[in-house]
Amino acid sequence: MAEDVRKDEELLQLVTFSIGEEEFGVEILKVQEIIRMLEITRVPKAPDFVEGVINLRGKVIPVIDLRLRFGLQTKGHDKKTRIIVIEINQMIVGFVVDSVSEVLRIPASTIEPPPPVISGLDSEYISGVGKLDDRLLIMLDLNRLLSREEKSALGDV
Repeated sequence: MAEDVRKDEELLQLVTFSIGEEEFGVEILKVQEIIRMLEITRVPKAPDFVEGVINLRGKVIPVIDLRLRFGLQTKGHDKKTRIIVIEINQMIVGFVVDSVSEVLRIPASTIEPPPPVISGLDSEYISGVGKLDDRLLIMLDLNRLLSREEKSALGDV
């Protein structure tokens, strides 16, 4: 019985999403909400990967295109495109992803440290790789996704 409790404590609850052919995961506790695409207002002189800002219930939130952040080619938004609203260091940011897959509970023991480079993505953004039955899940470290300067620039948006 005590062993079952221990196993429960080792489960990670993740929101999984796709960008291109890759599947990513972030801890569900970091995700505030997942919304359909909204009208995005462009902001002059914002970093290239910043798509603009949205008005979410009276709050202006910067929106980052993760495809551009990862150096991938842009893709038009479709009915599967979502904005994942996340809090990073007391700042609310929206991340545009191709689609949101599911909420998963996986054992922490299935997460391995990241290899030096995964599909051309710098491994500094990656906290680990989850091994699922027939696929790999790239775990993003949201706190490292933006540099201190980029976070500061977003604060000015």
